[in-house]
Amino acid sequence: MFFKMQKSPKGQLVYIIDQATQLKQVNLSKEELGFAEQQLRNDRKLLELNRFETQLYIIVTTPQKESWQIAEHLRKQGAQLQDILYKLKSKEITITSLSATPLAAYYLAEGLALAAYQFLKYRSDAKKRSHTLTDIGFEKQSITLKDLKQLQAVTEAAYLVRNLVNEPLSYLTAEQLAKEITAIGKEGGFRVSVLGKAKIEQLNMGGLLAVNRGSILPPTFTVMEHRPVKAINKNPIVLVGKGVVYDTGGLSLKPTPNSMDRMKSDMSGGALVAGIMYVAARLDFPLHIIGLVPATENRPGENAYVPGDVITMYSGTTVEVLNTDAEGRMILADALHYAKKYQPELVLDFATLTGAASAAVGDAGIVCMGTATADTKDRLKDCGFRQYERLVEMPLWDEYGEMIKSDIADLKNIGGPQGGAMTAGKFLEHFTDYPWMHFDIAGVSHNTAKKDYRTTGGTAYGLRLIVDFLSGYGR
Repeated sequence: MFFKMQKSPKGQLVYIIDQATQLKQVNLSKEELGFAEQQLRNDRKLLELNRFETQLYIIVTTPQKESWQIAEHLRKQGAQLQDILYKLKSKEITITSLSATPLAAYYLAEGLALAAYQFLKYRSDAKKRSHTLTDIGFEKQSITLKDLKQLQAVTEAAYLVRNLVNEPLSYLTAEQLAKEITAIGKEGGFRVSVLGKAKIEQLNMGGLLAVNRGSILPPTFTVMEHRPVKAINKNPIVLVGKGVVYDTGGLSLKPTPNSMDRMKSDMSGGALVAGIMYVAARLDFPLHIIGLVPATENRPGENAYVPGDVITMYSGTTVEVLNTDAEGRMILADALHYAKKYQPELVLDFATLTGAASAAVGDAGIVCMGTATADTKDRLKDCGFRQYERLVEMPLWDEYGEMIKSDIADLKNIGGPQGGAMTAGKFLEHFTDYPWMHFDIAGVSHNTAKKDYRTTGGTAYGLRLIVDFLSGYGR
């Protein structure tokens, strides 16, 4: 998808209005004006006018109590418009905003572009199925050049994240994930280095190595860095993403229907970190940012770790394994300890970590928790509403720490049957000594069916939230 300023309207024409009086600015014929006014009286919010050689669409905003509600309504209207354009095989549109809502054209185009994503790599009829829309233009008063560049970068990143999540293990092994992130780094303009199995063994990353023991394929540990000349943060922000490229559950085997069959998406956190780094580099955020992605599959192979094993982690902490399907926290713990070497001012981790988080809030938001300042938490929550990638904060009470104490080791890798999202967060907290936030994206990272602009498969949910947060960081 390519976004551009348009000197003169091309392709299908799209106008955004707030009220009927603005129809007179759309250059409609008398008959078209009468038709449009009647449609608005019928409370229609998306009007279609057929001019034979071209189509004209009028999008009507809906008054809402909060600005973020208007923004989300426009994104959903963009997704609805995309469905119409797909059926008509439209190639190009021009958006003109007459709305008083700032960024109205941006929000509409964002929803349209995200809804237009397709993963057709393995389709034999990909050419037939492919969307024809390639260009979205804007009348020059409808968007700024800065916002245009951000829209382009965020859309590209969302597509990259979704592509990674949608790839099957038959292609996307841990080593291939590292190669893909390296390619994204070259395209986006950030540095990437990859630690192979020998280096991981040398560092004694016991959590990552334990999970990898059931696989014949090696693990990787990918390090990304965006370091501008004039970074405003003295110490880096570190992003950590879970990179389990496939999770069978290990010897604590998952059932297949509605469980293991979706587990190619268990590396969504790692993909998300790569996408955030791409935007940060493309837009040259004045921030020093590090990205870390430990990656492996979790398989029940010949030498797989077993319930009852005691693992010595990279930090030296010993962990009694009571469930091999609680593997994400094992590899994240090593990465969180590795992050200490940077003396970070803030660490954010992203993981499809617990079914408990999904059960708590479904696909309506992200469960989060952490030790960051109240101001940081408030700003993250504000960004979540603005981008409609909302956050629900859970507590990290001491009682959850009591639930993961082991009789024979420092910790055990699961708590009891209740509070699963929080005991997982409490486990991770043990490996931190810096301001930190954990985002459990288990309920939002992957869709089994299209939902507005969130397409089937990988969603890249959380990308726009963190981009928004970082773009305003330090201000």
